[in-house]
Amino acid sequence: MSVDPVQEQIRLYAKQLRLPTFGRYPDILRKARPDARFEELLLELMKAETAQRQENQNRKRLRTAGFPYTKTLDELDLSRYDGNLSELFLNELASCKFISEKKNVVMIGNPGRGKTHMAIGLGLKACALGMSVLFKNAATLSTELTEAKDNYVLGKLEKRIRQADLLILDEMSYVRFDRFQSELLFKAVSDRSERGSIIVTTNLPFSQWTELFENTAMVAALVDRLTFKSYVLDMNGDSYRLDQTLKAHHS
Repeated sequence: MSVDPVQEQIRLYAKQLRLPTFGRYPDILRKARPDARFEELLLELMKAETAQRQENQNRKRLRTAGFPYTKTLDELDLSRYDGNLSELFLNELASCKFISEKKNVVMIGNPGRGKTHMAIGLGLKACALGMSVLFKNAATLSTELTEAKDNYVLGKLEKRIRQADLLILDEMSYVRFDRFQSELLFKAVSDRSERGSIIVTTNLPFSQWTELFENTAMVAALVDRLTFKSYVLDMNGDSYRLDQTLKAHHS
């Protein structure tokens, strides 16, 4: 197989200039009209390079976000919420305008109601729009914050949390936090107050959050910060997961 020295040099320069798509110019040529002008071919190359960069950046945002799995909003069955969650309102949230406006979303509902599903779906939308997202299980985050403080890298982790456009705190309900963990979580939430959006999913109404935190005096202040400029969604009802499992067994 003969080697075209011009093609090899183009690939080399494309690599050096960090324009990898330009090195694959034969693909563009094959799709182009026979009478296409040089400017048109150059434009197509630039479009392809831009699309590739956007895809790479989105992949990086998804990796950084740390979603446990992928769930889209299209997969969410809104009929399960008895009119409490309309398609119009979900589309409003999916626009991610609430993130630009530094508003929070708190989803309260018993297990299996699609809270995490919806939070991930909104997080994916935010990533696709070029926003930075951080998904954290509340118990896991409290452990990470404690370990970071013990290892003298707390400032670095707090900065990462603070700089994300959207922080998702999932399952604020299963684990009781000691006084030290409570204070670290409170600071992480407070640092974002009116500076960045938070989505919280929880099984417990706010009145029962005193069961989660050893420092109960801090609960009112925490709830106050989360509910200021926020949407509080009542997602209680029959288990969405259980219903899906029963349908699968009967199909």
